[in-house]
Amino acid sequence: MKRLIAFALTLLMILALVGCGRGTRQPIELTLSTEDSAAILAAAGIRLPDIEDAAGANTEVQWFGWSDPFQNYNEAEIVNTGFYTFKEKYNCTLKFIETTYEEHSSELAALVMATTSPDVMPGGSNATAIFPQSVLSDMIQPCDPWIDFDDPLWAPMKELADLFAIGDRHYQICITTKPSNVVTYNRRVFSEWGFDDPAELYANDQWTWKEFYDMCVEFSDVDSDRFALDGYAYVGMFTQGAGVQVLEHDTENGYYANIDDPRLERAMQYLYDIKKNDCTYRGKNGERWALREGGFGAGLKEGLCLFYVIGESFFTNTVEEISATWGDMEAHELMFVPIPRDEQGDGNYYLESSFEDVKGAMAIIKGAKNPEGAALLASCIRFKVIDPVVINIDEKQLKEKYLWTDEMIDMSKTCKRIADEHFIVDPTGNLPSNLQDPIRALMGDGIIRTSNDTSWAQLKETYSEQVEYYIEQLNAQLDALAQS
Repeated sequence: MKRLIAFALTLLMILALVGCGRGTRQPIELTLSTEDSAAILAAAGIRLPDIEDAAGANTEVQWFGWSDPFQNYNEAEIVNTGFYTFKEKYNCTLKFIETTYEEHSSELAALVMATTSPDVMPGGSNATAIFPQSVLSDMIQPCDPWIDFDDPLWAPMKELADLFAIGDRHYQICITTKPSNVVTYNRRVFSEWGFDDPAELYANDQWTWKEFYDMCVEFSDVDSDRFALDGYAYVGMFTQGAGVQVLEHDTENGYYANIDDPRLERAMQYLYDIKKNDCTYRGKNGERWALREGGFGAGLKEGLCLFYVIGESFFTNTVEEISATWGDMEAHELMFVPIPRDEQGDGNYYLESSFEDVKGAMAIIKGAKNPEGAALLASCIRFKVIDPVVINIDEKQLKEKYLWTDEMIDMSKTCKRIADEHFIVDPTGNLPSNLQDPIRALMGDGIIRTSNDTSWAQLKETYSEQVEYYIEQLNAQLDALAQS
């Protein structure tokens, strides 16, 4: 099998993609192994087809989305991405059918009805979710005719893809995952307070809810504008850390609620106690669902915020940007750990799995003219995601461009492993509104957002009946589709 990209030279200049929407790219010089990554993967039975055997080769694929994350590189660059393979190896092109995030559902419905469907669009589980409403609205079709989840390339994703299946039909191409959020902190601030380092606590299996809670209570002081938690993502962290979601879906049971699960009750009591002890940031008008002036991460470096729950991608801005907000990168102040574990639980750590960007998931649109090409694009991206040379490039870039330490990289791998062990996903992104609203209230919004101290018992009493009623309605629709 021919190499996808020539790595004959051991020293290459990689012009790294800083990110979609950013106009600048900074060169980074990397010394790479001459190992043939295609051969390494082939030894595990993981291959891309030769061009003469590849369905969808030499074709145009229409990408429907609110951004084009593929065609944002200069022809002079060496870009080690799945799209580069798709373009150079398989002689394929991509046509961007632009929409907006706010209008994408209505615009897609109009295109499908007009029989002018694009081929493929982003998938996901939260902000970019397409399951189940887009499926029930007949805008998404199963990917199984073109994606084989028993193939070695795709087999590790089958368990996750099954969460978005109806019967034996999968409606999402799950490509790869990452932890949705990690718990970020500034080591200098922790040292100043005399707190144990969370990374060391985790290494000793002592990173628990109690350790976290005690630090939050000791640190927080309303009069000094010190709050242990800021942002938005901390609201869901405790249910995730308990290894349970309010709402879940599988092919055997359809949708079901875990409202009476003791793990969920402990998590919600914990969140209630965190709020009552004034550990969560208040806005200028006393509102609980607020963001400190300065945006995400504000207050962490200054010692006004102790923990910030957020995705790792925020630590791949410029070194100057990261250092200004999160902590001095040259002084190794920034660090992160998984969500602490419930000491009354099963002893495991849990993290929500995220697959929101183009590397994470795609969906084939109903009426697509070129589903084979769409599947080939997804396969190319999947192949490069697990390519050991690409992983090596990514790690070197984190260290040399963003000044990540080896400890940060190792912790990132640990967090991904945790997220991949159980595939906990946010189910709320594409639900019917009559179910989505009460579910979000039960996921923690109802405790944090209300000005009064609403307990889990009060939330259950308010929402349980309607949740069960609308789950039954939704499952009936899914059952009808499965039998069609």
